[in-house]
Amino acid sequence: MFKIMQIKNLLIVVLLFAVAVVNAQEPTKWRGEQQNGVYTDENLLDTWPGSGPEVIWHFEGLGDGHSSPVIVDEKIYLSSMIDSTGYIFILDMQGKLLEKYPYGEEFFESYPGARSTPVIVDEWLYIMSAKGVLYAMNAANGDLKWKKDLFETFDGENIRWGVTETLKLDGDKLFCSPGGDDYNVIALNRKTGNLIWKSKGMGELSAYCTPLIVDLPERKLLVTMMASHILGIDAESGELLWNYEQTNRWSVHANTPVFYNGDLVCTSGYGRGTVKLNLSDDGSSVEKDWHNEDLDTRMGGVVILDGYVYASGDKSRKWQCVDFETGEEKWSTRELGGRGVVISADNKLFLYSDRGDLAMVKATPEKFEILGQTKVEYGTAQHWSHPVIHNGVLYLRHGDALIAYQIK
Repeated sequence: MFKIMQIKNLLIVVLLFAVAVVNAQEPTKWRGEQQNGVYTDENLLDTWPGSGPEVIWHFEGLGDGHSSPVIVDEKIYLSSMIDSTGYIFILDMQGKLLEKYPYGEEFFESYPGARSTPVIVDEWLYIMSAKGVLYAMNAANGDLKWKKDLFETFDGENIRWGVTETLKLDGDKLFCSPGGDDYNVIALNRKTGNLIWKSKGMGELSAYCTPLIVDLPERKLLVTMMASHILGIDAESGELLWNYEQTNRWSVHANTPVFYNGDLVCTSGYGRGTVKLNLSDDGSSVEKDWHNEDLDTRMGGVVILDGYVYASGDKSRKWQCVDFETGEEKWSTRELGGRGVVISADNKLFLYSDRGDLAMVKATPEKFEILGQTKVEYGTAQHWSHPVIHNGVLYLRHGDALIAYQIK
């Protein structure tokens, strides 16, 4: 009888563990599952009709913002601003508003609106306002669990156009960059908001950059870009392992670094360009491989596919393809205005220009070939948000509107 009870208890433990694993949820990430702008959708349309892909719905009334949508459990979450207050909007997959709740004051100065994309894990939602306040809330209804004013608590300081980094989670750690002299980059416990570690970094202000976690055999490496340096920090301890100088006129480094084939690609606008850094196996050091000044996307992101880097220029104002190994340009074009956001899925590039063009382009180093093109007709203000692809639909936020395009 005792052995039967032991077996039953063991089965209960196993079942509870299995349920916990099923219910466990990976935190959402900005720019896709690997944070590299590459989405996993397949069998997408090979070409678009002359009028562009079908708009299956659009939602207007979001207010002001430049953030991207995230999709969890068939619900779409966005951050935005109405008057001077930040809100989380929740829509269903048909574009119907399910919920809207406030979180606090947002950035209503130059280029007003919410910047950071919400991060969701389990029932938790995390958002950092452009004023530097971090909120942890119940994702469903906005009930506040805790909040931290990063500048007041951690000796930070806001930057010219408001902090824009989307928060990075790994396990129970939440990473962000207050930019203080002592608390330059920090890790918090995501459940309590308590400080786990602090790094002095190089003592510089933050630079609009969403950090990247690189999972190496010997350590987890946090890579981010501050005002004048790229930093490599041990994600467990906060130890600064290396830095690499990267400067430009306005200290804007808004593109998340990309990890590819063991190395890092880091890109900045205003004529600074792209650097490829060879990363040591244990993540403890880097060495410059090449630098391409023309490939200077300001905030449009970088996509790397099959050994080729795709991005737009800022000062150079051209879409480009360069060889990942050498940094050599394979093609460039000033079509579609030559500047904007690039993401990818199904070996295709999706370009969203800052003048409102949306295009699908063949991902090849041979030539620039447009497979479909349309104008973004809904929404307001700047064409800056990064689109998201999910289950054959491309979701594009343009200020006040979210637009759903059928691309499969």
